Amino acid sequence: MRRFIPFLPKPAFVPVIRLTGTIGTGPRSLSDQALASLIERAFAKGKPAAVALVINSPGGSAVQSSLIAARIRRLADEKKVEVHAFVEDVAASGGYWLACAADRIWVDKSSLVGSIGVIFASFGFPELMARQGVERRVVTAGRSKSFADPFLPQKAEDVERLRALQTPIHEAFIDHVTARRGARLAEADLFNADIWVGQGSVDLGLTDGIGHLVPKLKELYGDKVRLVPYGQKRSLAERFGLSVVEDAMNSVEERALWARYGL
Repeated sequence: MRRFIPFLPKPAFVPVIRLTGTIGTGPRSLSDQALASLIERAFAKGKPAAVALVINSPGGSAVQSSLIAARIRRLADEKKVEVHAFVEDVAASGGYWLACAADRIWVDKSSLVGSIGVIFASFGFPELMARQGVERRVVTAGRSKSFADPFLPQKAEDVERLRALQTPIHEAFIDHVTARRGARLAEADLFNADIWVGQGSVDLGLTDGIGHLVPKLKELYGDKVRLVPYGQKRSLAERFGLSVVEDAMNSVEERALWARYGL
């Protein structure tokens, strides 16, 4: 009947972009390149009442987090469309960076939120190599080429330089959070990589309230609001399991990130 009554208002619609997984450049990771066309399509179709992000990510690459968030904000500002983020299990580190691209962040009572910090992690093997009679031979052109080599004993100057590298990344993360959350943030030490649960994150202004995707969007945009899902498409190789070795290596790294939050 609606096609014959053009003046009858159409129900509001909200594109829903699912951002699940670690953030990086791997084949199964969230990256700006992989998500670009999906995000562009979500904002381009008609005039959405809002765009929703469903986030479940333990973090990963700071640069990819920044690129994805910047793309979302650019399109939201251009189209003058409000963005809502809905956190599932976790929005930590880069996952929270993505959440802050939204105008409002909603969480479950048990969602884990925060970890506003930067980490560098590796392993050291010099003693094991010595016990096995293995000699490490390194020739470099440029004194920093063997920087933080896991096969050499850790050097105090390397640790100091790593912290110097982490500082501007951490500051960029802090600037993003303070710019997006503004006066909503409590006057507390929120940038020490701590994690908060559900209502605790709301109380500190890191998020805006307890709310789930469907009921919250119905509350905001009416019971007849249409939710249009947008998700990443897997490549042919991924669908048929043709990248077994690469998938296995990426899975180990991915599992380590999730395991930090008991998931």
